[in-house]
Amino acid sequence: MAIDFRVILGVAGVPPHDDQRAYEWEHKLHWLMLLVSLLAIPAYYLEELTASPLLHRVGVVVDVFILVAFSMELMLMLRITRQKQLYLIYNWVDVFIIIGSAAAFLGAGTEWVAAIRLLRLAVVGMMLLRMVTSVRRLFSPDGLPYIFAFGMITMLVGGAIFYLVEPTISSLGEGVWLAFTTAATVGYGDLVPTTPISRVFSVFLVLVGYSMIGALTGSIASILIGADEKRLRREMHRDIQSLRSEVSQLREDIRTLAAVLGEDNLPAPAKKHHPRSIEKDER
Repeated sequence: MAIDFRVILGVAGVPPHDDQRAYEWEHKLHWLMLLVSLLAIPAYYLEELTASPLLHRVGVVVDVFILVAFSMELMLMLRITRQKQLYLIYNWVDVFIIIGSAAAFLGAGTEWVAAIRLLRLAVVGMMLLRMVTSVRRLFSPDGLPYIFAFGMITMLVGGAIFYLVEPTISSLGEGVWLAFTTAATVGYGDLVPTTPISRVFSVFLVLVGYSMIGALTGSIASILIGADEKRLRREMHRDIQSLRSEVSQLREDIRTLAAVLGEDNLPAPAKKHHPRSIEKDER
């Protein structure tokens, strides 16, 4: 029996043999929740690693938005799916994200500061896990537009964060350029992160950049290989149709031959004698 690691990781989605509407809504919400998960990185930095009260409040707002988004998604899916307990087991990461985010939000400002920070970091890790496992859908011929859209949004968000946390960045354009050179691991050296916050953020941005480059390469390979696969499918379809026609013709020929052979082997019908002719024969 094969082990489904997506179930172990808690990102398996809708269980098999469930309501068709659940699969449709899962597909509709996929990209939206991917973007919401991506917001976990800037929210963590704005709330935990910045000294500005304004940026801290922005991080809190983003955290609340993430909590509300995940809670609404879970409630909607539990309302649609038939196998509710199995859905919770298959998606225990979402449950952990909601409970952990709520606990971190309610415990902010208490004496459990260190535990709350560790819990918030674990929640961010779970969101990144869900985001990485969601990127697997980009490895398809239809995923190329989503890769470019995801990359553009990532560069814009990364540029905005660099603009906020890096003192050497004087405009949003420079921030986007630094985000691009960091994610692409180009490293021209004209703009570099200098503060601890921006350097740690660069590490995450490099990881996201590697994932995007891999997804882009996989999508292009899928397009090139997909053309040959489509041609092979069309040829197989024509061969199957031809075989079906030949089998149907053979069945018809067999029925016709069986009917002909059956009529030739039938015994001649017995001759009926009229009662009066029988009496004449007896006389």
